[in-house]
Amino acid sequence: MSPERTTLRVPELPESVADATVVALHKKAGERVRRDELLVELETDKVVLEVPAPADGVLDEFTVEEGAVVEADAVLGFITPGAAGETTDTAGSEGDAEPRGETAATTSADRPDADKASTETGDRGPGEAPPPSPAVRRLLAEHDVDASEIEGTGQNGRLLKQDVERFLARREEIPEPPAADTATTGAREEAKAEPAPAARPEREPPRAPAPTPTGARSEERVAMSRLRTRIAERLLQAKQTTAMLTTFNEVDLTEVMALRSRHRDAFEKRHGVRLGFMGFFVAACALALRRFPVVNAALDGNEIVYHHYSDVGIAVSSPRGLVVPVLRDVGHLSLAAIEQQIREFAERARDGKLELDDLRGGTFTITNGGVFGSLLSTPILNPPQSAILGMHKVQERPVALNGEVVIRPMMYLALSYDHRLIDGSDAVRFLVAVKESLEDPGRMLLDL
Repeated sequence: MSPERTTLRVPELPESVADATVVALHKKAGERVRRDELLVELETDKVVLEVPAPADGVLDEFTVEEGAVVEADAVLGFITPGAAGETTDTAGSEGDAEPRGETAATTSADRPDADKASTETGDRGPGEAPPPSPAVRRLLAEHDVDASEIEGTGQNGRLLKQDVERFLARREEIPEPPAADTATTGAREEAKAEPAPAARPEREPPRAPAPTPTGARSEERVAMSRLRTRIAERLLQAKQTTAMLTTFNEVDLTEVMALRSRHRDAFEKRHGVRLGFMGFFVAACALALRRFPVVNAALDGNEIVYHHYSDVGIAVSSPRGLVVPVLRDVGHLSLAAIEQQIREFAERARDGKLELDDLRGGTFTITNGGVFGSLLSTPILNPPQSAILGMHKVQERPVALNGEVVIRPMMYLALSYDHRLIDGSDAVRFLVAVKESLEDPGRMLLDL
């Protein structure tokens, strides 16, 4: 009698999330799995959910393919009971010449065609490699590389990320071919070196035609991820439903940089985290939000919702796109606690470990384009929030100070706000308050 199989199901999805997309299947039918081993990755509008194995055993099959859209509690596959790494009656003994009983027809380890069948999806023909994962497709698209140019080393010839990286590394090592008309180019260079003739020709000789581009000129269409689709929807919503306006200022970071320089090592030794710029900006904004509560408010129909707390979202770049985890009650956090949470969010965003609760809510947002070299930009609101602060690159510039021109580390600040709720005077004064706190960090300590 065959043992009862364990059903692998979609976990309960977060509130307001109707479905999820299967972005990765990490095992094949017939492979043994251990309890809590990652089997499936599901992408929702905001986060990636990991589905682990509910028990030890052998993976009989996946009932879904990569790219499938599934709802909560949907069946993803089945696992036959049995300790991982051990032989079960269902999978047969490694010493047996053949599997026993009716399971011989379903055990992929003893069927040469089982692995192929379990990985074939869509219109893929026999012997054709499985499609690359979304991460690999994005890497191919970024470097304009055709997947057919690279030999995959994964299971059943699947193209892996390291295959693409090796290909790109080899391509960079290959020297570029010489120009098509080397002789003509050389002759021109020699002509430039010779003294000009006394008499000019009546007309300039015709130039050689530009070389025709050679090589592959391929294109590839890649479906937008759910996160990228959601980002696009929210950005468009912000532009269409708010009266967005931006005010600018600049801040002299001399005092902040001097403070970091004096206490950086002691701060890191005591708190286990580096002392960065973002902590100062979060603290300065928390102080300014208390002084100008309308900047921390939101519109809900014909009502204004004033938040008596400050939950500040920090825009973080991740492999999947831009995410905004939220620091809760920043007005009650120390600088060390702020920096520790920022580092934790950055690490979890990089590893795809952020949860929906990390991204929910928020009353104000800070984004830092300066880490990518941006000198000035206009940030877009994150609805239903009414304001967002944009940080930019720190650049040494000449400024007038006490009648003299001095070189100072300067940063442009941009505050975008919903003009339906926030008057220009409040927005400008809020930004000036942030500027004053950063130029004199002691004001934050004294709550000035």
